Amino acid sequence: MPGSPYTDLDRPPLSAARLSRALTAPLGPWRRLDLRPETGSTNADAVDAARAGEPEGLVVVAERQTAGRGRRGRAWQSPPRAGLATSVLLRPGEAVTDRDWPPAAPTGYGWLPLLAGVALVEAVSRLAELDAGLKWPNDLLIGDAKCAGILAEAVPAAGAAEPPAIVLGIGLNVTLRAEELPENPTGLPATSLQLAGATATDRDPLLRALLRALADWYDRWRLAGGDADACGLRAAYLASCVTVGRRVRVLLPDGTDLTGLATGVDPDGHLLVDTAAGERRLAAGDVLHLR
Repeated sequence: MPGSPYTDLDRPPLSAARLSRALTAPLGPWRRLDLRPETGSTNADAVDAARAGEPEGLVVVAERQTAGRGRRGRAWQSPPRAGLATSVLLRPGEAVTDRDWPPAAPTGYGWLPLLAGVALVEAVSRLAELDAGLKWPNDLLIGDAKCAGILAEAVPAAGAAEPPAIVLGIGLNVTLRAEELPENPTGLPATSLQLAGATATDRDPLLRALLRALADWYDRWRLAGGDADACGLRAAYLASCVTVGRRVRVLLPDGTDLTGLATGVDPDGHLLVDTAAGERRLAAGDVLHLR
């Protein structure tokens, strides 16, 4: 039947009922799951929900995005049901007494996209059995090809003194074929789990593993008050980061660039680069592109 989600048997649809039972309260770590057959952008949907006062714990999933975005407004699209497109709504500045979560300081929010990267590596490594790594700040690589991207957006609160909400979006290429891969303006070739030889490409367990790992790391980070060292997040990120230890060229928003050796990631999530002029600390927002 034209338009049926079952016309491509390699790409079956997700089940909102099964995912909600597994991932939302009282049995799961998330509060509400919203599965959409199609949307412009899961991040935009979650941002709209945050502005409308939606509590923390919303998960938005789309079978197809028509206007998915990466960093700097770059497009992120794929055929229907060929990947995972999901965004979660977090409010890390709010204390949660029944979970023993103190409010996290906004200075630590830069760790949230890196936290998502660690969760993504865990899910892909465990289920797909692929050797995945993280390119600072927001790309999942398999070999030298990009398989996923992460986008974090801050949503200002209504009151100027209140902390912002954070929306974390993740796009993972699962069963894209070679002719369906997007062009990547950053220069990295794209790939998918299937093309990389994954042992499993069923999106349901992949999504469950990803969201559970994300919730687990977020819980650890919140219990530590947003301290990436105390909860083990910085060590886990460095263990998966393929950028550290390599020479890099960093393109800056003003059109200039710098080159040097990436030596580490500091306690605030900034990349440390040893240049001829000395050490530079770079936040994700300071970087147009990193090669």
